[in-house]
Amino acid sequence: MAEPMKIRAQLSGDLLAIKVLIGHIMETGQRKDPRTGQLIPAHFIKHLSVGLNGKTVIAAQWGGAISKDPFLGLKVKGAKAGDKVSVHWEDSKGEKSSAEATVG
Repeated sequence: MAEPMKIRAQLSGDLLAIKVLIGHIMETGQRKDPRTGQLIPAHFIKHLSVGLNGKTVIAAQWGGAISKDPFLGLKVKGAKAGDKVSVHWEDSKGEKSSAEATVG
């Protein structure tokens, strides 16, 4: 099960600063288990999207080079109080997670 995401959406005029902290292991598939010596299987976020009121503002394809518990920050123009920010991701094992926040 995916860990929850933390989303902060802070408005300054019509500029919205979106900050997202994603709880995910982000395993590259290149590390070995120190007990067994076996490679730890890859497990990382492959696809991520951020939307504002149902319209995608960023879509990204990530790989194993992204660190554990990744942080994403971006700014969007034209936002207002009450708008909905949504974040969706899918990882290399098919797990998915979504979260939503309201601009305050």
